[in-house]
Amino acid sequence: MAQKLFVGGLSFNTTNDGLREFFAQSGTVVSANVVTEQFSGRSKGFGFVEMESSEHAQKAVAQLNGRELDGRQIKVEVAKPKTEGRRDSDRGGYGRGGWR
Repeated sequence: MAQKLFVGGLSFNTTNDGLREFFAQSGTVVSANVVTEQFSGRSKGFGFVEMESSEHAQKAVAQLNGRELDGRQIKVEVAKPKTEGRRDSDRGGYGRGGWR
């Protein structure tokens, strides 16, 4: 079964294809996605890679965590499941400034 990995510390120049190629050395990559800003399209400096199996995912964590990609040392770990709600839900959904 496929397993998703979180990849942090990415260079703003890292592309989806570059991420896929880098992780392919550890096994079969199902998908690779650099997360970008909605309006500017600029990288947020992290992404997700889905490996074909948990074995390939564990191999990628062991081999690639702390390695350099595009001039930056990256962090690779098994992605945590998405939680319900938004980040600001504990503030009533109004953000830091309260009512506006």
